Amino acid sequence: MSDEEVQALFSRYEISAEHLPKIYHDDPAVLATNAKITDVIKIVRKSRTAGRAESYRLVVKRPKK
Repeated sequence: MSDEEVQALFSRYEISAEHLPKIYHDDPAVLATNAKITDVIKIVRKSRTAGRAESYRLVVKRPKK
């Protein structure tokens, strides 16, 4: 998402990046979009009940074991 889209999302829901669910930087969805750590990605899925479901994730680095 662009910086403007992210700011609009935060403003609309009155949240900050810390409130978003996390997704690891090596997840296939992140790799497919070339997203970087601290980027916010939008995930759109088909839903039986809603028809279309949108979710947002903050890209974070996977912790070492």
